[in-house]
Amino acid sequence: MNCMRIGGHRKKRKQWIAGAFGVCAAVVADQLTKELAYRNLKLSGKGFVTLIPGVLELRYLENRGAAFGMLQNRLPLFILFAAAVSLAAIICYIRVPDSRRYLALRVCMAGLTAGAVGNLIDRIFRGYVIDFIYISLIHFPIFNVADICVSLSAGLLLILMLFVYRDGELEIWTRSGSQDGKDEKNDE
Repeated sequence: MNCMRIGGHRKKRKQWIAGAFGVCAAVVADQLTKELAYRNLKLSGKGFVTLIPGVLELRYLENRGAAFGMLQNRLPLFILFAAAVSLAAIICYIRVPDSRRYLALRVCMAGLTAGAVGNLIDRIFRGYVIDFIYISLIHFPIFNVADICVSLSAGLLLILMLFVYRDGELEIWTRSGSQDGKDEKNDE
């Protein structure tokens, strides 16, 4: 019994390290691409570069609003919201059971955290978020890597909640942590 608890703690620690590494890697990718956009699009004076004509462009945009430019110039609100989303996602990540069944859920929480932190860094240090990816084929709003993390994670989370997890399986968010041994049978 004691060996199982030690093994469980090691497994949980590995999951936390993997999650932290994933979040850090995504935040670094986000910040690096934003810096490249700043240098190569804004400072160069080009403003935009066409990658695939009629389909994909890089366009520099300083977004002082929320998603798709809504709620312009509400910086304190956005900082508070991003911090709250990050904290909630981290708490959920910690509470997710150790079984493989919940791996996708852990990935969602890490993605939400990475996206929120990536844009939070911009808001704190620049006062705005750098957006630069533009899908001209469908005239989609300009976005960035952090937005991709949030959108994909939120979409996957919705699919998981609607089609994968059964009633009661997501009560993990109302409990104080994972259920030692209870989810072991679902681990395979």
